[in-house]
Amino acid sequence: MFKINIGEMMRNRTYLTPDKEGFIGRKRYTFKDMNERMNQFAHHLQANGVVEGERIALICKNHEDFITAFFGAAKLGVITVAVNCRLEPNELSYIIENSDPTMILYDEEFTEKMNQIDISKEILLTKVGTASFDEVLRPYEITEPKLISNNDDTALIIFTSGTTGKPKGAMLTHENLYATSVGMTKLIDWRLEDRFLSVAPFFHIGGIAPMITNMHFGCTSILMKDFHPVSVWETIEKEKVTTMMAVPAMLQLMSQVKDQVNPDYSSIRNISVGAAPVPESLVETYDQFGIALQQVYGITEYSGAVAFWVNTMGKDTVSSAGKMVFHGEVKIVDPETKEELGVNEVGELVISGPQVFKGYWRNEKETHEVLKGNNYFTEDIGKIDENGFVYVLDRLKDMIISGGENIYTTELEFLIQSHPSVVEVSVVGIPDDKWGEIPKAFIVATEGSNLTEEVIINLCKESLASYKAVKEVEFIDELPRNGAGKVMKPALIKRHSVQS
Repeated sequence: MFKINIGEMMRNRTYLTPDKEGFIGRKRYTFKDMNERMNQFAHHLQANGVVEGERIALICKNHEDFITAFFGAAKLGVITVAVNCRLEPNELSYIIENSDPTMILYDEEFTEKMNQIDISKEILLTKVGTASFDEVLRPYEITEPKLISNNDDTALIIFTSGTTGKPKGAMLTHENLYATSVGMTKLIDWRLEDRFLSVAPFFHIGGIAPMITNMHFGCTSILMKDFHPVSVWETIEKEKVTTMMAVPAMLQLMSQVKDQVNPDYSSIRNISVGAAPVPESLVETYDQFGIALQQVYGITEYSGAVAFWVNTMGKDTVSSAGKMVFHGEVKIVDPETKEELGVNEVGELVISGPQVFKGYWRNEKETHEVLKGNNYFTEDIGKIDENGFVYVLDRLKDMIISGGENIYTTELEFLIQSHPSVVEVSVVGIPDDKWGEIPKAFIVATEGSNLTEEVIINLCKESLASYKAVKEVEFIDELPRNGAGKVMKPALIKRHSVQS
């Protein structure tokens, strides 16, 4: 049987294109340069007694040391836990206790945060993100270590965002990560000569999956530790970036500053965008820039992209998530009976394929609830049309039931987002004595806007059945988001209840 090890993939890439510029961080690294660093780190782990199946936790931003540690650990069967560095100390403490790492690598700028973390056992701590990590690696050989671990062994743990409860560690295998890199490149426009701006954080599947894909495919990754809209445009011009991954909020901010930067962005061909609904107005804005947006529906438990919409699929399907990635399969089932439903019938999305994760780390109960064989029950509500396009309508837990009628928050969000004075919107269900629940919109409006609640409610009533229209609107400065960039709807519901 063919054996896959993510670290070996890096060795193979080095064999094929050793002198090609693979990663741009503090320095410019060829694939050969980076593979040698990874080997040094693997020997560093061995020298410190870290063995197969143990974990290293990475609490750091997007830079070469993250990549070095991840691939170097993978060669030895050591599991990387990619930790959201934006979390507060108490949140980090939970993840560290839960994942039980032998070693933690963290950026020097997080030293104060690390000092506040309650760790119950002795853990090797190493600062990364600066030239000091080069000195840690320097004593070790650049020779290839003996490969350990493959296929169904866990290579990576990413903790889910925890918007509805405690974060869960999704275990992704070598085969999962290989399959997701194949699945994406067979569906969307990915090229050998691409120069990919890695600004989506590596602790998020939308950041690390493309990075692995770039390595597999032989593309150049330009590593950006922090997002700033001006810096992104400047980097696109300087490094001749051809593509990147972002969330809608990033692209909104970039569009607002583009004219003041006035960059030469002629190199960039397309941008993948996901983690939140993508308004059609945003697609149109970037069309005017000459940049094609590729909408991605991604899930950590699916090792990355589930489906993509690209403009060649037609603007009449822009509200869909597009079509499944290569080797992926999807069906719709009744949320209660789990019986498969037909074309255009609304139910729970169930996905399968080699990308389906192994399960949740030390959490068999949650694993059994969502994983049945190779079928992952997403808890997303959607449908599949007669042409195979996948539509994601809502999270099962976010769907509003008002007077016995189902209201999908994403439908309202897409509509409200179409108003030119709306920067961002999130719709939640709030308690109502008569109807049980009613929809309320939280809106971030453009600066100086005179947008009113009445305008938004009328917009909904003009376009949708009256029962679907939002009944309340609150204007806020920004939407609460977690480290992965997803809106935390429970925080909005709590905000409403406090004000009521």
